[in-house]
Amino acid sequence: MTEHSTSSGGHSSRSIPLQTALGAALVLLSIGLAVGASSISAEAGYGGVGPNFLPWVVSGVMLLCGILCVVQARTGGFRELEDGSGDERAHWKGFAWVSAGLLSNALLITTLGFILSCALCFVLAVRGFKSSEDRLDLRPQAWIKDLLIGVAVAAPVYWMFTQLLAINLPGLTNTGWL
Repeated sequence: MTEHSTSSGGHSSRSIPLQTALGAALVLLSIGLAVGASSISAEAGYGGVGPNFLPWVVSGVMLLCGILCVVQARTGGFRELEDGSGDERAHWKGFAWVSAGLLSNALLITTLGFILSCALCFVLAVRGFKSSEDRLDLRPQAWIKDLLIGVAVAAPVYWMFTQLLAINLPGLTNTGWL
């Protein structure tokens, strides 16, 4: 097969403008990040670099990626592009579960603390992903198991940030451990 094939290469006359638009969107986003980085102080800190160093690096790398995407799209489309593996339609129930998890985390993190709000986000996201695979399990045992896994993932992250790195995250108590 040639690189311009429409079967396994995934290139159609419709995909090249979409691929170009993706690259252009990356370029625009990188410009927005650069504008934001320019408003951050450049005063060198303890490591010899200022707080605007990383935003400049990210915007520069994103700009390069965007330009390369545009060039690739305009010279025949993205190469070695596999056909999509998902369904033809979005799974809206799964999307709703995951969205509920993210929104509940944002709404409850200052009330429940980092660990419990992240664990709740995990539980709801698992429901969404399992729903998309037609394996949704709403039994109490599944909820409890996923909640325990969520706590097991979120607690060490919380402790690492609060105890080792001295970065304040919202906690359930003022002890720094919950």
